[in-house]
Amino acid sequence: MQLTRSAPFRPAGLSVSIARDSILYTIEALLEPMVIVLALWTIALLTGDGLSPAYVIVALILFSLTFPSNSKINLRPREVVSDVLINWIILSSLLLFFGFATSYIYLFPLNTVLLWLCLTPACQLLAVFALRICAPTLIKLQGAVKRTIIVGINEQALALTERLASNDYIAAELLGFFEDRQDQRISADALNLPILGGIGDIPAYVKMHHVNIIYLSLPVISQERIAQLLSELKDTTASIYFVPDIFQIDLIQGHVSQIDGIPVVALCETPFRGFNGLIKRLTDIVLSVLILILVSPVLIAVAIGVRHSSPGPVIFKQRRYGLYGDEIVVYKFRSMTVCEDGAAVTQATRQDQRITPFGEFIRKTSLDELPQFINVLQGRMSIVGPRPHAVSHNETYRKLIKGYMVRHKVKPGITGWAQVNGLRGETETLGKMKARIDHDIDYLRNWSPKLDLYIILKTVFLIFKGQNGAY
Repeated sequence: MQLTRSAPFRPAGLSVSIARDSILYTIEALLEPMVIVLALWTIALLTGDGLSPAYVIVALILFSLTFPSNSKINLRPREVVSDVLINWIILSSLLLFFGFATSYIYLFPLNTVLLWLCLTPACQLLAVFALRICAPTLIKLQGAVKRTIIVGINEQALALTERLASNDYIAAELLGFFEDRQDQRISADALNLPILGGIGDIPAYVKMHHVNIIYLSLPVISQERIAQLLSELKDTTASIYFVPDIFQIDLIQGHVSQIDGIPVVALCETPFRGFNGLIKRLTDIVLSVLILILVSPVLIAVAIGVRHSSPGPVIFKQRRYGLYGDEIVVYKFRSMTVCEDGAAVTQATRQDQRITPFGEFIRKTSLDELPQFINVLQGRMSIVGPRPHAVSHNETYRKLIKGYMVRHKVKPGITGWAQVNGLRGETETLGKMKARIDHDIDYLRNWSPKLDLYIILKTVFLIFKGQNGAY
């Protein structure tokens, strides 16, 4: 599934980009982070400021936020420009916000900061387009074009063939297919590639035609055929890759790893494992502390307003599902005359009589959500993630929507991908809830620090602009 609605980041999916062992892949991953850092250091030296420890710290932050840079080598020029500028606006806006909030920005001369902000995207674009010009030479440095065959004709084989044929930066010459099932000829002919023989013919063909790469796109159930073919191919020098049919499954953070030397394939996993989890948690803590300090006068004012709006507690507590489906208690400023948290919880609707006049104001401006930054500090929630639903709603929808509980592989968030795409508020139909869940799962599949930054900034924009469904 692809990301719905517009987003500045490419969705994850079954695609072939530059191979990870390619020189181009390594250079692309390092290019923009290095340009951003080197531009900062160069401008600092040229303006006579020198490289103080503050510059080193900022450089480390910048590199961690931007590495690895996303691939742009196959994008059209206008797409490259758009991608670079949007990502730079998001990154620089975040840095300026925290720079002013912490007064860290005053460690740097104003002219250095302004020059860096203006010149860096231009340097990034020059570097990217220079790499595109140099790409053919870099590909040649890796050796001759690899003679390639594909074993098996099925959906993933055809998708692989199409991408290998259309990507100018993968040095592969496609020779054709090997397939025992003759009813697959039509699909092969549609791609103008011949069927070179059956699976039993592969070893001799590989030797005779000096084939360099073999992609095995056979069903997992064909274990005996695969084992026999691998045994026969040991007498060749071809590199062999397995393209498993499991990748027709709707993967979420799919990857290959090892358990004490035993390879395992993750089909459904949280994006916040290892270093990513550390980055996510540290970001949550730092942002939450800063935001709570900055909005403390607002918290006091809203608390007073809630107290005088109607009888009842200032803070509304409700049980919701958190990470791994465990129950958590979520805090909000009370906006209704009731505090429902039982077996049945009625969603708020337009002109709901239970919402107080002051409650309507804080709901529309999202001020009622501010206490959830305390939940973030407690480790129950994250700033960005799928919005938590009442326990009773979870128990209802998990039976109606396939994959509903996958959203609980991460901590719930104060804001999320669904919310910034208009899926906020009442879900009076099953279709609306399914659309929200689809966006939540897209977030898991495509998570990156840049996507989190984009969601945070868009949330701030929508708060000031106003958003439909906020009632």
